[in-house]
Amino acid sequence: MENIEIEILKKIDENNKKIDAVYESVEKTRKYFLWSAALNILVFVLPLIGLVLIIPWFLSAMDYSKLGL
Repeated sequence: MENIEIEILKKIDENNKKIDAVYESVEKTRKYFLWSAALNILVFVLPLIGLVLIIPWFLSAMDYSKLGL
């Protein structure tokens, strides 16, 4: 009976080690997705906001008389 208990304790210890390894992997993946989202915002969303602000200014600053319109 004591032999079975030792085997069970070994299995529990192995499972705990595997769970810790999975946790570390999940945390790395979470951080990767967080930085990926931040980079997407910087590269894609901020230039779109800039275009929304710059295009009306550019159109109002353009001198249409030089274009013959």
